[in-house]
Amino acid sequence: MTQFNAPLRRSRSNRMIGGVVAGLARYFGMDVTLARVLYVVISICSAAFPGIVVYILFWILTPEQEPDDPRIVSTQ
Repeated sequence: MTQFNAPLRRSRSNRMIGGVVAGLARYFGMDVTLARVLYVVISICSAAFPGIVVYILFWILTPEQEPDDPRIVSTQ
C-alpha cells in the first residue's frame, strides 16, 4: 500500500526555469504540464507574489537531482 517515492529533487532534464515544479510533479506522480498550469493558476489567484517567493525558496532549498540517479526517469 505504501509507495516509495524518490526524494524531492529539482529536475535536471525537464526544467523550464529551475526544475522546481517538474521535481514536485515527479515526487507527487503528476503530469508535469498539469503541475505547471496548476502552479501558475494558484500563484495568480494568490496575487502572484507568494507563488514567486515559494518558487524561489524551493529553488534555493531543494537540491538538484543527481545525474546518475537510477530512480529518476526522464520524461523527454
